[in-house]
Amino acid sequence: MAEILVVEDDEAIADLVCLNLNREGYHCSCARDGMEGIRLIGKGTYDLVLLDIMLPGVDGYVLLEEIKPAGTPVIFLTAKGAVEDRIRGLKAGADDYLVKPFQVGELMARVEALLRRTGAKSTVLRFGDVTVCLDSRQVTKGDCPVVLTAKEFDLLAELIQHRNVALYRERLYETVWKEPFLGETRTLDAHIQRLRRKLGWEERIKTIFRIGYRLEG
Repeated sequence: MAEILVVEDDEAIADLVCLNLNREGYHCSCARDGMEGIRLIGKGTYDLVLLDIMLPGVDGYVLLEEIKPAGTPVIFLTAKGAVEDRIRGLKAGADDYLVKPFQVGELMARVEALLRRTGAKSTVLRFGDVTVCLDSRQVTKGDCPVVLTAKEFDLLAELIQHRNVALYRERLYETVWKEPFLGETRTLDAHIQRLRRKLGWEERIKTIFRIGYRLEG
C-alpha cells in the first residue's frame, strides 16, 4: 500500500483529498501546517507528498528542501497559478504542479501516474464498504470477510480498477481466465451473478447490452 502525506492547511481540501486517496486504496496521513509536515517527514517514510505552498509557519518551498534528501516525489497543490509560480515550483524540485481549484479525478490520475513512474503502487482497492487486498487476496465488506473463488476475486479486482467503465465480455474473460474468448459467456455471466449475490451488488454491477458489464459508483 502506497503511503501518501498530504500537507494542506485548508481543512476542507485536506479532508476531500484524503477521503479520495483512501477510496483508491492509498494510506494517507495529513499535516495542517509546515512544522507538522516536517515532524511527520522525520518520523515516517512516504511514497509521495502532496504539498501546499502557502502554509502557516513553514512554507512549501522550505518543506520541499526537507523532503529532497529522501528522494520522495512531490506534487505541489497550490492557489499560486501564475506561469512564473509553476516554473519556480518545478525548478525547486517538485515532480508535478496542480493549481487550485482542481478536479479530484485529475489529482487521482496524476498521483497514479507519478507512483507508477516511481514504482510505488497501491495493493489495496476500496469501493464503498468493500476492501480488496491484492497481496493477501482477501475481501471484506464492512468488517465481515467475503469468501470468493480465485476467478471471482480476479474479476472483482478488474471491475473495481475500472469502475464506471463498460468492460467488454471478451476483455474480462481474457484478462481473468487468461485464454482466448471463443464466444461462450455462461462462465463469465455465472461469476458475475455470484459476485452480485455475495456482495449485495445487484444494482452496482450493471449489464451493458451486447457489451458486457460496468461497476457503477
